[in-house]
Amino acid sequence: MEYKKVDQNINNIVNEQVRKLESIFPSVVKDGEVDFQALREELGSFQEVENEKYEFTWAGKKNAKRIAQEDIVGRTLNFISKDSRNVDTTENIYIEGENLEVLKLLRQNYYGSVKMIYIDPPYNTGNDFVYNDSFQMKKREADIADGNMGNDGQKYTINVKSGNRYHANWLNMIYPRLKVAKDLLTEDGAIFISIDDNEYDNLKKVCDEIFGSSNFVANIVWKSTAGSNTGTNIITVTENILLYAKNSLKCQFNTQPIEDADKYINKDEYFNRRGGYILNKLDRRMTGNHYSEALNYPIEAPDGSMVYPGGTLEQNNENWNYRWSKEKVTWGIKNGYITFKKVNKKWNVYFKQYLKVDNNDNLISRSIPYQNVIRLEQFGTTQGTKEIMELLGNKYFDYSKPSGLIAYLVKFLCKDTDLILDFFSGSATTAHAVMKLNAEEQRKNKYIMVQLPEECREKSEAFKAGYDNICEIGKERIRKAGDKIKKEYVDRNVDIGFKVFKVSNTNIRWNTMMEKQGQLDFSQIEAMPDQIDFMPNVKDINIVYELMLHQKDLPLSESLKQLSDLGKRTYLYASSYLVCLETEITEELISKLSVLDPLPIKFIFRDSAFKDDISLKDETFRRLKALIEKNAGTNKPAYTIEFI
Repeated sequence: MEYKKVDQNINNIVNEQVRKLESIFPSVVKDGEVDFQALREELGSFQEVENEKYEFTWAGKKNAKRIAQEDIVGRTLNFISKDSRNVDTTENIYIEGENLEVLKLLRQNYYGSVKMIYIDPPYNTGNDFVYNDSFQMKKREADIADGNMGNDGQKYTINVKSGNRYHANWLNMIYPRLKVAKDLLTEDGAIFISIDDNEYDNLKKVCDEIFGSSNFVANIVWKSTAGSNTGTNIITVTENILLYAKNSLKCQFNTQPIEDADKYINKDEYFNRRGGYILNKLDRRMTGNHYSEALNYPIEAPDGSMVYPGGTLEQNNENWNYRWSKEKVTWGIKNGYITFKKVNKKWNVYFKQYLKVDNNDNLISRSIPYQNVIRLEQFGTTQGTKEIMELLGNKYFDYSKPSGLIAYLVKFLCKDTDLILDFFSGSATTAHAVMKLNAEEQRKNKYIMVQLPEECREKSEAFKAGYDNICEIGKERIRKAGDKIKKEYVDRNVDIGFKVFKVSNTNIRWNTMMEKQGQLDFSQIEAMPDQIDFMPNVKDINIVYELMLHQKDLPLSESLKQLSDLGKRTYLYASSYLVCLETEITEELISKLSVLDPLPIKFIFRDSAFKDDISLKDETFRRLKALIEKNAGTNKPAYTIEFI
């Protein structure tokens, strides 16, 4: 009997892409390798001389593409219980770590699961940024790649501001992150990227390449500041928010209520279906050829008198008409659309314009599309600073986005239960926005925040206030914003909790038994099983979470329970994945596992628990299989078994 090991790799993206390519062009994949000449011919390119073509490139691009496709090995996410809140019920996640690593660690669990990504990356204004990976080009390498220096070291003339090297480091930072982030989006999802003019042009070209130019939706122009009235130069008062869909054919954006929706304040017995209403006079003066004799007729008022257009008791010839035909008015009176009011002993006839239905009683949506301009009056940068000041007592961040802006963008796209990701989360404005919007509109949106734990400078106000790094500020902002929202919306069940994880080295000694085979005897395995299987001083809970990162479509927000009645080190994740870290698998344990209801879809055991005895392993799982089938009767459940 063959037994499957838990794969050490999170996700081999290259192999997946090759399989997709083979499904489209079977002839171009031979023995698992792509025949690029055959692929070119499949695409209709048979010319021997390469045609000139447009291509956006920069120094280090090839390496950035390679980095994006590399799997991540030897890294994991460890759960930080002391920083977390409402662990048993929350669906929100906060992750401390380098965001490219985090995106790769999440790729297996959240592939195609994120409806909206919002990021506010470094703008490359000339200041240093900390997301430099291994992409920072050496000056000599960049000059040679840019054509500003020959291989012999001869320096050419260069305009530093417009040179490739000036933008290359930023492009090499942003490219792989966007490439991996795209995998996390749902097919009808979209990404919003805040950027200023400095890298707007380059960012759009990168997004055109990664997401496809056909999936460009809009450049949303946000008037972020009022600007200055001094000086002679043109003052920039706007920022850009680039919006790309994963698939523009499947991505559907919401509409916004009309601006005067709050005017529909009148209510009647039809409110539940029709909504509120406003009153409009049924009659109006007509000019020229617009007058119709057929619309100049009397309507019976509540006191039995007959009212003509213009409010007279007798027909006049001053070109007054009713807006509705006689038959339509009869229908309107019967169905509650017509009402009368007496002013100065004179009857006025009104029709009710409802919010949710038209004048024929058909359900409608009085809404308009969102526009690509966001005005300062709605949300400005000063509001972002004010929010942090009110919550934390100091601004700490110079250019924090207002939560209202992010909430507004969420309403562009998301339905009530969608997941939002921000992998440059900074002060956690996006988390604040999601919680507040959930409270205001009784939504159930969820978030994942990712932030590098960049240290606060010793002379900074944040450091003086006791914050070691940016993550500490972000987490505290979420806590205090959540408390404030709970006080303001006491009747709403708002999820203000979050699970905290931190990028760490692996907890598991992967493939240890293979490596140690022949070097360890039975007594050594029995004496130090944890030293063989796991790294020093690791917690079981983090071993379980690491194993779950290697499964598909399993959110980190799912429940994790210790099954103490089965064993001290047996756990159930998401009610479906059983992880048994016991050092010995007894007959009693197997019997208890077989009667779990519902039965887990996967069992994960330690190889070392079987003391490298294949026959013992075979016997154990034949017994488990027999007991499960016996307990299930004719309904044989499907499950798999893996080992670490």
